[in-house]
Amino acid sequence: MPDRKSAQEMFKDYTPEVMYYDPEVDGGSDHLIREDLLSEKERLKKLIMKRKMDIKGDNRVRR
Repeated sequence: MPDRKSAQEMFKDYTPEVMYYDPEVDGGSDHLIREDLLSEKERLKKLIMKRKMDIKGDNRVRR
């Protein structure tokens, strides 16, 4: 069976690298596009529901 090293032994020489945010690489405006699409979807959903209610109207049975 191979000799297993502990996590401390494996990462004793590890030095973390500082990473910088780059909008070109990381897609900086993607969340804005998503928010625009979601708000448009919500607006259209309300419009469709209102139109359906207008078409349905008052369909109560009167006796």
